Amino acid sequence: MASVTRRSSSRANRRATADAKILEATERLLASGASFTELGVQRITAEAGVVRSTFYLHFRDKNELLLRLIEPLADGAFDLISSTTIDMGLEGIVAVMIQDIRYYRERRHLLAAVLEVAGYDAVVREFWNSQIQRFTDLAEVWLRAEQEAGRTARDLEPATAARVLTWGGFQVLANHVLSGPESQDETVAREIAQLEWYGAFRRPAQA
Repeated sequence: MASVTRRSSSRANRRATADAKILEATERLLASGASFTELGVQRITAEAGVVRSTFYLHFRDKNELLLRLIEPLADGAFDLISSTTIDMGLEGIVAVMIQDIRYYRERRHLLAAVLEVAGYDAVVREFWNSQIQRFTDLAEVWLRAEQEAGRTARDLEPATAARVLTWGGFQVLANHVLSGPESQDETVAREIAQLEWYGAFRRPAQA
């Protein structure tokens, strides 16, 4: 008699393989310049080498597929930013920001897809906003600590400043990654870092 455990393991492996094929195929198509909105399930399944019905066994619809694709997108950037400390100084923050821009540039097709769909789909927008909120919460913790230590302005409102800092910086970063030249990455990184350093953190400008 065949092992039930072995059969279950085999089904799980096939499911994981099909999942991976569909996700990888979608990412290849996006990286080649396809718009996620215009990308049909038929084209995705043809690229993945699976039948259309297999897609719907694994994903409710295309937006669920997108959520699976972008779930880890912000994680790498958050790891970079959360490793930053004020003690690194301006040049240290510039270096991290350069890494951040390069991280997103390598994944610009995923960034383009999530911003495209977030513009009209509430679920995707809510998910992406929750990802950005992690950065906002972290910035607020930093600003409160700086304020309590007397190193930044007493009249600074940390929660509001954190939102401005995070969303403003991200909008500039995203616009640059999606439409700006790679040769300007370091310049843009420095400008964002300086706005944070001299603006939100109120560090005095050097002569």
